Amino acid sequence: MTDQTDQLPAYRDLPVDPSAPPHSAWGVFGPDDQLGTLNLLTPERRAAAARLARRGATFNLDLPLDLPAVPFFGHRARPAHTFLARRDGNSRDDYLDGFALQYSSQWDGLRHMRNPRYGFYNATPDEQVAGEQGRLGIENFARHGIVGRGVLLDVARHTPLAPDVRHEIPAALLDEVAHAESVSLRPGDILLIRTGVGAMLHAEAADGKRETTPRRYEGPGLAAEEATLAWLWDHHVAAVASDNLAVEAWPMRSEHAFLHFKAIPLLGLVLGELFDLDALADDCASDRVYEMLFVGKPLMLQGGVGSPANALALK
Repeated sequence: MTDQTDQLPAYRDLPVDPSAPPHSAWGVFGPDDQLGTLNLLTPERRAAAARLARRGATFNLDLPLDLPAVPFFGHRARPAHTFLARRDGNSRDDYLDGFALQYSSQWDGLRHMRNPRYGFYNATPDEQVAGEQGRLGIENFARHGIVGRGVLLDVARHTPLAPDVRHEIPAALLDEVAHAESVSLRPGDILLIRTGVGAMLHAEAADGKRETTPRRYEGPGLAAEEATLAWLWDHHVAAVASDNLAVEAWPMRSEHAFLHFKAIPLLGLVLGELFDLDALADDCASDRVYEMLFVGKPLMLQGGVGSPANALALK
């Protein structure tokens, strides 16, 4: 098909369909689309990204599945890992109980968030996201894959942030960090944003914390404002993944200002959260190369709302 991703409308020109919600991307990738901004990961862009794996160095971007050591939400519990030994003693099995797919490093699928006024992405009816059958399930991401050029903006190294203090990162600061790193964003990039929250989570685990009661938490993240949405859309990123709780600053200022309510259901923007970016960031700071091949493979789960990140960076 004709590559429509090189001629996307600017954020100020959305929507393309007058009947769609204001500043929404409904219909941009077609009326039946279930991929959102992952449409920007074209075969040509994936092939170009593969050439960025020059050294063959790999960087795991997933936290251990049992982190955070102190939960952020009561409805997302740490999974319980059970081991089984067969009677002959020659084989082992294991399983997880209470496996919340968005407990640790995660992708938010397009089923994850509904705009309170306009509903789910691309005018998907509520009944189409109620079970395994229907639309917007994470299996669409799994079939497509999240593979492309990754770009790390190491905000925490450029501007030290307290990981447990609410701080809004404006779009202008992202430009400042990109300039300092001598890196520029291209259409279809997977944007990685490091705020320093991941280091806090590792430190908690190293100190032996293992709690079940959710924490009362504040933390840094993107500013929940139209300028942020415009910046992300106009840079035509395929996905945004951060090391913090919600990509945006937490807690949200208000329900109306919740970035998730606009980014996911209106723009179809793919978000990843609680990624482990520290080792990658150290390497980027060492060789001053902030671009890499990014590979993510969400679970092939029919109707899934979210998925563990299952992500690597290769340089």
